[in-house]
Amino acid sequence: MAETENQSKPIETDAVIIGAGPVGLFQVFELGLLEMKAHVIDSLPRPGGQCVELYPDKPIYDIPAVPVCSAQELTDNLLKQIEPFNPTFHYGEEAQELKKLEDGRLYVRTSKGTEFLARAVFIAAGVGSFQARTLKVPHIDKFEGTQLHYKVKNPSMFEGKNIVICGGGDSALDWCLNLVGKAESVVLIHRRDGFRAAPASVTKMKELCDQWEMQFEVGQVTGFTEENGVMTEVRVTGADGVTRRMPMDHLLVFFGLQPKLGPIAEWGLKLERKQIAVDTARFETNLPGVFAVGDINIYPGKKKLILSGFHECALAAFAAADYVFPEKRVLLQYTTTSPKLHKVLGVETPHFD
Repeated sequence: MAETENQSKPIETDAVIIGAGPVGLFQVFELGLLEMKAHVIDSLPRPGGQCVELYPDKPIYDIPAVPVCSAQELTDNLLKQIEPFNPTFHYGEEAQELKKLEDGRLYVRTSKGTEFLARAVFIAAGVGSFQARTLKVPHIDKFEGTQLHYKVKNPSMFEGKNIVICGGGDSALDWCLNLVGKAESVVLIHRRDGFRAAPASVTKMKELCDQWEMQFEVGQVTGFTEENGVMTEVRVTGADGVTRRMPMDHLLVFFGLQPKLGPIAEWGLKLERKQIAVDTARFETNLPGVFAVGDINIYPGKKKLILSGFHECALAAFAAADYVFPEKRVLLQYTTTSPKLHKVLGVETPHFD
């Protein structure tokens, strides 16, 4: 399965799938069976969507014929299942623009400027794109990207600096452990003396605090001091109500991710309660050729289950064939018996005596 960089001209393809969670991955499979090629866009840096990002090891019990699997195992198996169709993935890109062209094709543009021309678009964005939970301190956002960071792009910029890290999850603890000994100082701030991180990381962090290699403070950042356009310290209010001043060069905030509908809300789609309305015969939106599958859609009787999303993918793929192969009659075939599907899947047709 390929990944691609920016193109100088729009990529022409049968279908674009927005979202690389389990439902988006299975949409690749259903399209592949009908000989439609797909490009997949996801704002996250890896496949798996909400399942892998939020609870990769959490057991899932309601996948047909699979008594139990983790979210990561499910994703890995889906990736293996779609290997015959060689989809192209565009990770770390958010779909920002979608519009219908006069020739009937659909134009999609991402946050990195990648452009697509497709006959069908499938929105499998789950509950939306995941964005970092931000620090709610007035006017501190002007330092984002210079002194305020929600993700680490260049760890070397923190070497020899005074670093304050906010959060109580794996990301916060991991970066504390990573920067101790490289940064001039590391201070971890969390609203309580309990963590959502790996126990080994918490133990190591506390050992480093005991050795005065770093500090941990219970509290929340409630303000900052600025001098000549530079943030020089943050104000941390503790559980005792006392606010303390903490000098710093960089502030790293890891409060986790939150889903937002994002640019999807501006595409002219019919929405109900921040979800995309579809019909139940084709799972098509009010825009012809644009389909919505999985948790992002809504219709009477909708149940937000992965297996429901898989069913929606199958019907949406057959409906999309009307746009991709307008002159061709697409017949229902079975993977157990169809030589054509066996050829598509790259397997041998079994011979029964």
